[in-house]
Amino acid sequence: MRVSGTIAVWFSCGAASAIAVQETLRQYPDATVRVVNSPVLEEDPDNRRFADDVAEWLGVKIETACNPKYPGHSAVDVWEQRQFMSSPYGAPCTLELKKEARRQWEAANPVDWHVLGFTYEESARFERFKVTERDNVLPVLIDARLTKPDCFARLVEAGIKLPAVYAMGYPNANCIGCVKATSPTYWNHVRKHHPGVFAARAQQSARLGVRLARYRGDRVFLTDLPAEAQGDPLTNMQSECGLFCEE
Repeated sequence: MRVSGTIAVWFSCGAASAIAVQETLRQYPDATVRVVNSPVLEEDPDNRRFADDVAEWLGVKIETACNPKYPGHSAVDVWEQRQFMSSPYGAPCTLELKKEARRQWEAANPVDWHVLGFTYEESARFERFKVTERDNVLPVLIDARLTKPDCFARLVEAGIKLPAVYAMGYPNANCIGCVKATSPTYWNHVRKHHPGVFAARAQQSARLGVRLARYRGDRVFLTDLPAEAQGDPLTNMQSECGLFCEE
C-alpha cells in the first residue's frame, strides 16, 4: 500500500517499537514520519539511553507527548491524585500519561496514520485494536513478518544495546511495578530485582485499598503475597504499553 502524509510512530522504548520506526521509514519513504514518546518516571532510567541510541541509529528526532497536568510524568502521582490504581478496565496512569498525552499532542499535530509495535505473533491483537481503538494504524511489523525475537536480533546486529530491564528478566520495557499486572510471578520478580519499588507499590496500594496481585484465585494485597508464590512464567503483559490500550 502506498502511503503519504504524516505517520506518527509511537515509540515506547521497547525493542518492537524501535524496529517499528525502522520499518516505517523503510516501507513508507514518501511519508513524513514523526517519532513520539510519552515518558513515564517509573520506567527504568536506561530506557532514555536506549531512546537516544535508537534516535542516533535511525537518524530521527524523538518528540515528547506529555499531559501538562502531570509535569513530573509520574504514575505514582496519578495514583495518588486519583486515589485509584487499577481495575479490570485499565489503569489511570495509562489514561493520563499515555492516552491524554497522545490526545493533546494530536490536537496540536494532526497526523494521517499511526504505527505501534504490534509484532507478527500479535496479528489478532492488532485486528482487535483496529476495531476497538482506531483503524488508521499501519501494521509495519506484521507486514514484514517480524516477531519480537526478530526485533531483538535486529537491534543486537546493529550494535544497539537493549534496554536494561530485558536483561533483568522483565518481558517488556514498561514501567517497573506495572499496576496492570496481577501475576504473583511478576510481583515477586519485582520484589527480587527492585525491592524498593515493590515496597512502594505495596504501601501505596494497601493505603488506597487496591489488591494488585492474584493468588490462588483471589485478589490480595502485595503485603499479603507470599514471597515464594509463583504463577505462570513471565510473558508479555502487552508488548507495547503505549499510547493506546484496548483493555
